Amino acid sequence: MYPETERYDHGLLDVGDGHLVYWEVCGNPEGKPAVVLHGGPGSGAGPFWRRFFDPAKYRVVLFDQRGCGRSTPDAALPEADLSTNTTWHLVADIELLREHLGIEKWLVLGASWGATLAFAYAETHPAAVSEIVVFSVTSSTPREVEWITRDMGRIFPAEWTRFRDVVPVEERDGNLALAYSRLLHDPDPAVRDRAARAWCEWEDTHVATYSGYRPDPRYEDPVFRLRFARLVSHYWAHFGWIEDGALLRDADKLAGIPGVLITGRLDISSPPDTAWRMAQAWPDAELHIVGDAGHGASKSSVSDLVLAATDRFAPTAP
Repeated sequence: MYPETERYDHGLLDVGDGHLVYWEVCGNPEGKPAVVLHGGPGSGAGPFWRRFFDPAKYRVVLFDQRGCGRSTPDAALPEADLSTNTTWHLVADIELLREHLGIEKWLVLGASWGATLAFAYAETHPAAVSEIVVFSVTSSTPREVEWITRDMGRIFPAEWTRFRDVVPVEERDGNLALAYSRLLHDPDPAVRDRAARAWCEWEDTHVATYSGYRPDPRYEDPVFRLRFARLVSHYWAHFGWIEDGALLRDADKLAGIPGVLITGRLDISSPPDTAWRMAQAWPDAELHIVGDAGHGASKSSVSDLVLAATDRFAPTAP
């Protein structure tokens, strides 16, 4: 991967609803614009994302989505109100940021939840997108949420039972993400912390499908743990506020936009059929299924493909 470069510009953008979204730019101020859509929701835009781009050729924009990272207000605050934190608020934020920075078109890079957000944004604003590169591909359908919160208990039965049993008995057969979201906003901080620990333990479990996986150290931070669990459960409880199947149905809106979809054969958190179906519906998409990879880009076989894509779409000269 490319060396990590320092930001040369940053700020807080007022996107309305009391939210200030943190953004930063690195690379070449005259380079090709690209925007990074981080995962989670709630992971934040870590500096490692910069390393997917040639800093001599790209003007890379990173931002922390509503409620996380350096954006305010923090979703981990006891009084946090997530009612204005939805997919469509984030889509509007991305477009507002593009206009704020005076960018005509940009390459969109996203992973995991960021892939869902990339599809939603690009289908809403196709004229603003030059290319799309996504890995650990999701679309946040009810089927995907049910798979990750319930059906994967067939693969990790003991771990899933612990995850389910944090929820009150009368809610265990329903929407587990919604039940967790309620617990994560309970007035009792002990209830919130127990739910956040259990949610993040399950997150660490269902991505551990390949040798060498290491637990995510961010979950050791109680503030990050609560913020992340609140945002993910909030989005999953409502299936991202996206009509079931709409992203796949509207993939024809991406016609003319080159795309690269990269997914791991061992990524049971984001099963490869999601990427495969999108590639079938999107005529300009190129699909790579990596045999030894799970979720994320920790395997060099995935990060190499991401780099190959951004290098291919880079301008021929700085």
